[in-house]
Amino acid sequence: MSNVRNLINITDFTVEEINKLIEIADDIVAHHEKYDEICKHKKLATLFFEPSTRTRLSFEAAMLELGGSVLGFSSANSSSAAKGESVSDTIMTVCNYVDIIAMRHPKEGAPIVASKRNTVPIINAGDGGHFHPTQTLTDLLTIKRKKGRLDNMTVGLCGDLKFGRTVHSLIEAMLRYPNIKFVLISPEELQVPEYVKEKMNEVGVEWRETESLEDAMPELDILYMTRIQRERFFNEEDYVRLKDSYILNLEKLETAKKDLTIMHPLPRVNEISVEVDDDPRACYFFQALCGKHIRMALILFLLGIVK
Repeated sequence: MSNVRNLINITDFTVEEINKLIEIADDIVAHHEKYDEICKHKKLATLFFEPSTRTRLSFEAAMLELGGSVLGFSSANSSSAAKGESVSDTIMTVCNYVDIIAMRHPKEGAPIVASKRNTVPIINAGDGGHFHPTQTLTDLLTIKRKKGRLDNMTVGLCGDLKFGRTVHSLIEAMLRYPNIKFVLISPEELQVPEYVKEKMNEVGVEWRETESLEDAMPELDILYMTRIQRERFFNEEDYVRLKDSYILNLEKLETAKKDLTIMHPLPRVNEISVEVDDDPRACYFFQALCGKHIRMALILFLLGIVK
């Protein structure tokens, strides 16, 4: 195994390291000129075996704003994977051309395979329904900027909690902060997997499940909405039956706290009505901006440019 530093799962970083990344991200915003050319002559490869808008573009924007350059592909069809090349071979080849790699893959565990043979840092940009650590870093930065803290709050997670990799990663990250309570809002078929529940029980965090968003609303400090993901379903029938389980509108927000933070990893389909976009509590587009800032910080950290 190579001895370069990777980010495959959010738990690869300590709480202190996550706090450091948040500090760097805030410094980038405060003193942008300091970072304009800091990655000059450095190259990022974006290896996206699965379609993406925000994650891929924010990685590319992050590297370009740091003065670096970007190369890569945006679907498996436009890579040698279409010819049957293994992930391992792709990684060993691409490591010859770049300084750092961001990789998204539909197969769970693919970045772990990739991290056995790499000679440059690898960032997991999402693997199947498994992990999405840079989205989690984005979420943590958003919460910190909006709430001024990452502890002492009730977090509601709503929608597809079974296949939602962003949900699994966020729970895992927030388990490490004191006095967090989770309210898990989903249809029975899309509840959080058992292994996530076991982790919550091991830590001794307070959590409960409900099918009612309205019942949970008054107690929430954070509401994290997710879409019901068509691509994770084995049959269309189940998807159609569940896709409109939760639609957040202004009426449902009437009982919410005035300082509620509404988040969504995006893309949304119809689970948040557009009428909510103008509510000051809606933070999902701000969240997308935070994604660029934290990925800038992460690139600098993994390249050892900022310690």
